[in-house]
Amino acid sequence: MQQRLILLAALGSALMLAAAFGFQHIGDLAPCKLCINQRWPHAVAVLIGLVAALFPHRILALFGAAAAFTTSAIGFYHAGVEWKWWEGPTTCTSGPVGDLAVKDLLNQILEAPMVRCDEIPWELFGLSMAGWNGVISLGLTLIWLAAAFQPKTR
Repeated sequence: MQQRLILLAALGSALMLAAAFGFQHIGDLAPCKLCINQRWPHAVAVLIGLVAALFPHRILALFGAAAAFTTSAIGFYHAGVEWKWWEGPTTCTSGPVGDLAVKDLLNQILEAPMVRCDEIPWELFGLSMAGWNGVISLGLTLIWLAAAFQPKTR
């Protein structure tokens, strides 16, 4: 049962990543800095899930829970920024600069999509993507914890 829960939680994170990349590449919704930050813990949870599927252990499930909780917390923080409950990051990000000439760099900056962390590009039932990430990832955290505290069976 522990392995099934671990695989379910890891699959959940994999699907969350697939959805994020789908919104980005198919839906043409460029991610902001906080959106990118929400993806990394999901990737870590998927990797933990792959290792834990082969070598199930309570500590791995706890690490998976920590990864899922981290992305949930970032998601709720990001949703709060979108709803103007608090200020978000004041920095912006861009792609790699490399050896661009000043003119090419200026063109790259001007052509880049304007992505702000405090705007809601998509929502469903009153929750933004960040809000849904917070809720779903909190559920994934509970699945990881259920796996971690699964009684040993013989």
